[in-house]
Amino acid sequence: MIQDCRITDYINLVRKEPYKICDEQKQLCNMIERIFEAEDLTVDSQQLDRYMAFQKYFPFELLEWEKFCFALHNCVYLPDGQLRFPKLDIYVGRGSGKNGYLSFEDFCLLTPVNGVKNYNIDIFAMSEKQAKMSFFDVYNVLEEHKTVMKKYFYWTKEVIKNLKTGSEFAFNTSSVKTKDGFRPGKVDFDEYHAYENMKLVDVAVTGLGKVPHPRQTIITTDGNVRDGPLDTELDKCRKILAGELPDNGTIPFICRIPDKKMILDKRNWTMANPSYFYFPHLQHEMDLEYSDYIIDPIGHSSFATKRCNCPQGTQEAVVTDWENIKATGISIPEFERGTNAVGGVDYASTEDFVAAGILVIQNNIDYWITHTWVCEESKDLSRIKAPLRDWEEAGLLTFVKGPEISPDIPAAWLDMQAQYFNIMKLGIDKYRYTLLSKALVDIGFTAGKDGNIMLVRPSDEMMIIPTITSLFNNHAIGWGNNPLMRWYCNNSNRITSSAGNMTYGKIEPKSRKTDGFKAFVAAEILRDELITYNKMSKEMFMTSSMGAWTY
Repeated sequence: MIQDCRITDYINLVRKEPYKICDEQKQLCNMIERIFEAEDLTVDSQQLDRYMAFQKYFPFELLEWEKFCFALHNCVYLPDGQLRFPKLDIYVGRGSGKNGYLSFEDFCLLTPVNGVKNYNIDIFAMSEKQAKMSFFDVYNVLEEHKTVMKKYFYWTKEVIKNLKTGSEFAFNTSSVKTKDGFRPGKVDFDEYHAYENMKLVDVAVTGLGKVPHPRQTIITTDGNVRDGPLDTELDKCRKILAGELPDNGTIPFICRIPDKKMILDKRNWTMANPSYFYFPHLQHEMDLEYSDYIIDPIGHSSFATKRCNCPQGTQEAVVTDWENIKATGISIPEFERGTNAVGGVDYASTEDFVAAGILVIQNNIDYWITHTWVCEESKDLSRIKAPLRDWEEAGLLTFVKGPEISPDIPAAWLDMQAQYFNIMKLGIDKYRYTLLSKALVDIGFTAGKDGNIMLVRPSDEMMIIPTITSLFNNHAIGWGNNPLMRWYCNNSNRITSSAGNMTYGKIEPKSRKTDGFKAFVAAEILRDELITYNKMSKEMFMTSSMGAWTY
């Protein structure tokens, strides 16, 4: 039985649903009730009351959803005195007040009410401006009530310290070099959507556990980084809510609009923003942004992505929805030796990235088997935040020492594939063929009228885009669990010329590579020929099986 109204009030609100509430919130309330029924938990309501009394110093009062999160995260204990919910994930639309919540929570945990001395709190973000946001909320509270607060706190624009507990509050940015060795009681991650890999997160949480009652709080909207820490965390949270994973002390507070069509009905906006119902100024601001979104959904995609937690992609027209990209995780089967295939190669320069792959069509799925080579001396590597070394360990790419990638390297990989697959034809960009031509000739691939290389032109790409779009929409592409290919695909966009012709381009030319996706497109351009080869092979097999009779 839940013993405190700060928890049950929000559960009752969700059940009554005075405004639209997303399914994840309903799942969360069910989960919390099940946990309290099954476990011997204690809500320290006296401690919670003392925390709530600090609201008088802040320019706002917590809403029901915030009190719910705060109570669970900070005042619910196991029989041995440990926290039941030491990790809180808050995924809400922009304007919900997540930074205000975080500043209040961190202020409270610095005080003696927490009961832990030297309970240091470090807030992390990918930019200094974002990292400072909640810190300066607390700083401003101290400045506003300076006469009272100077008895209990010491503060500068870099650190806030409670004089009685010795607990310190500081902000940190994206560099991981100086974070090792920290002894925090709590770590916060602000705007988790901006993190492209787990390096900073891993270093930040390593120090937890050296101080009693370690906590983590994540606050974020959605963003444009796909397949990064946020998507991983959201997938885990959804599985927790569905009962597919144990919660392990996590409160998955997820608010989102699940379908972009639902954005058109303003009544659904509360699904992503649990504070929308209470704040007229927020309603007005969202109305103004929505009017721009309706006129230009691509140019104002941040309304859907950040206000509604319904990501729409990045710049211009995305290749396809992220859900379709994730659906490419179909496992690649074991193919019979001699299976027909076509190939594709793409590279911007042999001094950068080179990607090659082969396409096999079987059971109405287009399977893509691929590998990438990365020049260790590429000038763009310092700009790339993707976990390339992790992908190398997974066997998805190979770093090549020296000033460039020898054309013989991708050629050798294609030759190895040709020992198993019957590679009927190879697609490669017409304007980049020269660098690889000799190496390809050496393994039996030649261009020209009677050759087995197609020199791909932009007009060929324009013709295949509708087919690739349809394949994505029907979840008919399989490249296995390949985060490198998902990264390539999410870095690509569709560019429409003034004449209405469409080609694939790059969202950002230096730090977001597309070579693997462009190699895939080059192979897909040969798709119809591969289907014809497969049909002819099948007919020949049937004819030879039946035999030929003459009279």
